[in-house]
Amino acid sequence: MSNLKGGYADRTDRVADAPAYNWVYRWLPRGVWPYAQLARWDRPIGWQLLLWPCWWSAALAPQAVVPSAVHTGLPSLWHLFLFLVGAIAMRGAGCTYNDLVDQKIDEAVARTRSRPLPSGRVSRLQAKLFLVIQALVGFLVLLQFNAFAILLGIASLATVAIYPFLKRFTDWPQLGLGLAFSWGALMGWAAHWGGLALPAFLLYAAAILWTIGYDTIYAHQDKEDDALVGVRSTARLFGRHTRKALTVLYLGAVGLFLAAFLTTGSAAGAGPSWPAYAALAIGAVQMLWQILSLDIDDGDQCLDLFKSNSMFGWILFFGLVFSTLWSLSFPPLAI
Repeated sequence: MSNLKGGYADRTDRVADAPAYNWVYRWLPRGVWPYAQLARWDRPIGWQLLLWPCWWSAALAPQAVVPSAVHTGLPSLWHLFLFLVGAIAMRGAGCTYNDLVDQKIDEAVARTRSRPLPSGRVSRLQAKLFLVIQALVGFLVLLQFNAFAILLGIASLATVAIYPFLKRFTDWPQLGLGLAFSWGALMGWAAHWGGLALPAFLLYAAAILWTIGYDTIYAHQDKEDDALVGVRSTARLFGRHTRKALTVLYLGAVGLFLAAFLTTGSAAGAGPSWPAYAALAIGAVQMLWQILSLDIDDGDQCLDLFKSNSMFGWILFFGLVFSTLWSLSFPPLAI
């Protein structure tokens, strides 16, 4: 029989690589725990990484015009809230869908066989119903945006649908994850402007490279089991050359972030000011720390480095916000 002591879930209720002590086990009824695990509510790093491209784009888009008394250049708090709710809902829906597709693979992998579906704590029908509920929440959030952003959000479902199958056919499933997880870089811009422009596409490309990098680190936890069951990944592809590959990926991401900032200025004085570029430099140092610290044979360290990418997200976001605050405090001189 399972029990909970001080917020801890015992082994019969746990997922192997999830924290035993979590708000899920303190505040939610025990019958809800398997669904919370399906949605990964006990592991917030996933929705955080999904959220960051949305928030970056929402913070960058207003800086395409000169801040003024009418237009502050700051991101919309309403949009930030919607992206937060949407990221949690759609990350949960995506994980539930992924678990449905990958149930047999998860049964064969040590780290994942304790998940609710392969362990039998949730039936496939129950998981499908839970998937629908989460998707409906995400759709209600999407309806709060303009028509262009709504259509753009619906289009993202193509990348979500194909991602779980890529590990069977290509060494680059992380690219598929990047296409899906980085879509927010387009959504934030579209929500603000009702259309897309070059900086949004550059930001999207930067986020894709960043995602491939951090998910390669994550995938090194499973490379032995993946080899046994025939699952492909960039971790297996890069192998001992992972540090070199990460250097290329992260350097490319930094270059594309820089290009997105530079091309956002469409008028005299427009575009991010120095705090955004300073934050990008600090973020580059954080990326370098990941590369130099990485031990691909240490699964726990790989997980910690993967999680550290939320710090990179905060750095870049606050840099963009402080960029606007600086421009408001010290507006550029008209020529």
